Amino acid sequence: MSWSVLVQVAAPFLWCGAVLGISFLEAPLKFRAPGITVALGVGIGRLVFRALNALEALLALVLTAAVLAAPTAPAVPLLLGGLWALLLWQVLVVRRRLDRRAVAVAAGTGAPGSRWHLVYIGLEAVKVVALPVLGGLALAGALS
Repeated sequence: MSWSVLVQVAAPFLWCGAVLGISFLEAPLKFRAPGITVALGVGIGRLVFRALNALEALLALVLTAAVLAAPTAPAVPLLLGGLWALLLWQVLVVRRRLDRRAVAVAAGTGAPGSRWHLVYIGLEAVKVVALPVLGGLALAGALS
């Protein structure tokens, strides 16, 4: 199996694991830790989600290079393009709004929680479904 096929199969599952670990495990749990205030929690969240989104962009770039380097199932580039669009909208629109709100909450001038959190969670859920499908399609293409 070539490096590009290996990346096409492995990267989506790694990406999915990162999203599950941060968005659905770390994010809600940090507010249950002793001594964590809302202001501290949102400050930590800003750093953690910035790092997660950077990792996601890196994985998307590596995955794109792998898809361009080796033939794959026709649905793989389409699904990858959709994930790129989702990630860019999430980072450039949704997270920017959440960052502004987090700064206000940390300064004591904003209330925690907003509909943008629900939008972000919804987009994360779409990724958690789409990424294993992408990896499965790449594996099926490699085995055929």
